[in-house]
Amino acid sequence: MRDHGASFGIGFVAGLRSLTACAALTFAAAQRRTRGGFIPSGPGARGLATAAALAEMAGDKMPFAPDRRILPSFAARLVIGAAGGWALAGRRTSPEAGALAGLVGAVAGTLIGRAARGPDSRTPPGRARGLAEDAAAVALAAGVVASAERRMRGV
Repeated sequence: MRDHGASFGIGFVAGLRSLTACAALTFAAAQRRTRGGFIPSGPGARGLATAAALAEMAGDKMPFAPDRRILPSFAARLVIGAAGGWALAGRRTSPEAGALAGLVGAVAGTLIGRAARGPDSRTPPGRARGLAEDAAAVALAAGVVASAERRMRGV
């Protein structure tokens, strides 16, 4: 499980807050904790991804925010989870297995996050649960990045 923990974790984050997962991946890439070179790691990419994650968190509390389970949103979470899982796959596992772990994590994060959040983000309790979900996503993302293995370039 250790080799798949970071992959599953980044997928779970993608299920909670998709752009938080993207931001976490840019920080992981900057620390050489990702496989391959397809995740941007420069300061501009990290800043843009972080700003997008914060905007997503703010937008999530708006009354017009769509349900995370609608097809475009759910599909994006699955793609981000799988790509992140591939990028964070442990050395002793295949990147394909990491992608599958990320995909499973994204499904779990999407469904568990929605169940914990409840259907209404327009009420004060709904907004409070949304803020708690934001905090959980950020904390989990930081933990995932910290737990991912360091790699040499080109691995």
